[in-house]
Amino acid sequence: MTLSTPLLVTFSTYLLLMVGIGFIAWRRTQTFDDYILGGRSLGSYVTALAAGASDMSGWLMMGLPGALYLGGASEAWIAVGLVIGAWCNWKYVAGPLRVYTERARNALTLPDYFTHRFADDTRILRILAAVVILAFYAVYCASGIVAGARLFESMFGLPYGQAMLWGAAATIAYTFIGGFLAVSWTDTVQATLMIFALLLVPVFALIGVGGPGPAMALVEQADPTRLQWIGTGGVIAIVSAMAWGLGYFGQPHLLARFMAAGSLATIPRARRIGMTWMVLCLAGAMATGFFGIAWFAANPAAAGPVDANPERVFILLSELLFNPWIAGVLLSAILAAIMSTLSAQLLVCSSALTEDFYRGFLRPKAGHRELVWFGRGMVLMVALLAMWVARDPESRVLGLVSYAWAGFGAAFGPVVVLSLFWKRMTRNGALAGMLVGAVTVVLWRHTGSALYEMVPGVVLATLAIVIASRLDKPPSQDLQARHEQVRLTLRENGY
Repeated sequence: MTLSTPLLVTFSTYLLLMVGIGFIAWRRTQTFDDYILGGRSLGSYVTALAAGASDMSGWLMMGLPGALYLGGASEAWIAVGLVIGAWCNWKYVAGPLRVYTERARNALTLPDYFTHRFADDTRILRILAAVVILAFYAVYCASGIVAGARLFESMFGLPYGQAMLWGAAATIAYTFIGGFLAVSWTDTVQATLMIFALLLVPVFALIGVGGPGPAMALVEQADPTRLQWIGTGGVIAIVSAMAWGLGYFGQPHLLARFMAAGSLATIPRARRIGMTWMVLCLAGAMATGFFGIAWFAANPAAAGPVDANPERVFILLSELLFNPWIAGVLLSAILAAIMSTLSAQLLVCSSALTEDFYRGFLRPKAGHRELVWFGRGMVLMVALLAMWVARDPESRVLGLVSYAWAGFGAAFGPVVVLSLFWKRMTRNGALAGMLVGAVTVVLWRHTGSALYEMVPGVVLATLAIVIASRLDKPPSQDLQARHEQVRLTLRENGY
């Protein structure tokens, strides 16, 4: 596209605002606890929107609409699974994890929680968890960098390599500067922008083709199979799509938002806010892809770029349906989705490397200032690693996200859930589950099976935890007593 002054002004203003929030958060970041979890001070609204924006990365604005544009209604099962999984995560994991991490020596990271939850003096559990985080987040962060590169390619006409560098720069800047508070505050702004864009674009696309009736006729004319709820993959495809919901229980960047909530009382309200936001955003993303089929069928001369890469459907509709001022705001929403998740992931990786390797092994008596600056250095290191993974111009956002999502869901999900609800679970059980889940995801992808690797990963990891824990000696009386105290606190608060 030809870059216009209004579009450039709105886009640049948004970027400067995000970096400005990072500088404000800098002044509030006094300790390493502040940098990692914001001092456990988030209210319901910020907790909800920060979790939502961190969850819905560039795949929401690009990957999901692209999947609906390419595959039609049958791809909607992904959203159904995500809504069910997210609600269960808020309902059954958020509160218990908030309480348990505070009781487990105020654990700041997921590896830290696992270590103290199971009294692992060998620190093997901490090392394995940190390695899993680094490995899969290198892929997950790469998905955000690819999405940013696609956006900057489209807006500025840059080659892929340059677009990738510019797309990552602003996110790295405010994460480096402000840490968790910057990420959470910017997530709140970005979540608001994302829902505005996702509701506006499909409405105007629908109006542009004359309404729902003509839109459905155009979709049928373009490809009747896109109206079918069950695609060519049959039941396996539906199970695989809905299995995305299982991943919520193991995503460190989302669980960190629960850990940072101001109190247990903030969780129920945050759940209502977060789920409302999520349902509306997913509906808007799916409508964008689905009604995009109709709009480009009615305007075939404009369909070349989106047929070449369906993940550009939101970008092209924004450019073609709106004047440059509005288009700048809408395209900023794509960057908002990318930046919100990428920043959260960079911070989680930095936290694991700083808390679980640097302080855990090399500098156990390091001061807060030293830890904060080491953490900032790790943000840069992980970003560079993710950019290396994302260097292939043919990379697809949804493919990268699905792999990393399954990796975390299988490696951490069963461990997190059973650690919160089963007092008989042991350290060896956690180790077995984490290892089996991660390895299954990596190996299953190479089998060529149509079944999403999340399914066998979660099933086998759960079995590994139960079997290894049953074969192991029971946890100590102290650990079981602490577990009962946590459950009592939760019951007293209505959980």
